[in-house]
Amino acid sequence: MGQTAAGGADDSAQEGELPPYAEAVLDVADGIPPGRVMTYGDVAEWLGEGGPRQVGRVMALYGGAAPWWRVVRSDGTLLPGHELRALGHYRAEGTPLRERGPSAGDHLPRIDMRRARWDGTAPDGDGPAGDGPDGDCTGEPGRGEPEV
Repeated sequence: MGQTAAGGADDSAQEGELPPYAEAVLDVADGIPPGRVMTYGDVAEWLGEGGPRQVGRVMALYGGAAPWWRVVRSDGTLLPGHELRALGHYRAEGTPLRERGPSAGDHLPRIDMRRARWDGTAPDGDGPAGDGPDGDCTGEPGRGEPEV
């Protein structure tokens, strides 16, 4: 992928067009069902290229019109600076959350990753919902996720 010196964005796209990798990431985000999430690493694994940081960069630069709240950190913490907006989406969609106890300083819930994480398969279980490899995007929790 071509990189610009200043922003690191792909310079192979024409003015006003999304870089191909960004378009692919946003297509995956658009395919995540309401109430489910994929980690940044899951999306990269699904695409078979890039990594969590590249996916996070795409979401930060281009994800405003996509369901950005469905692409999350592997530990289930809400996106810093967007916690309340994301929480509204999660509650409206019925995304499984783990409520924090009163001893937690911020009292914000986390996403219940065991229940909310989507593996990319079709809702009927008949295989991949997209073009990813074998519909397997479970990955291992605890991978480093980008600061977005």
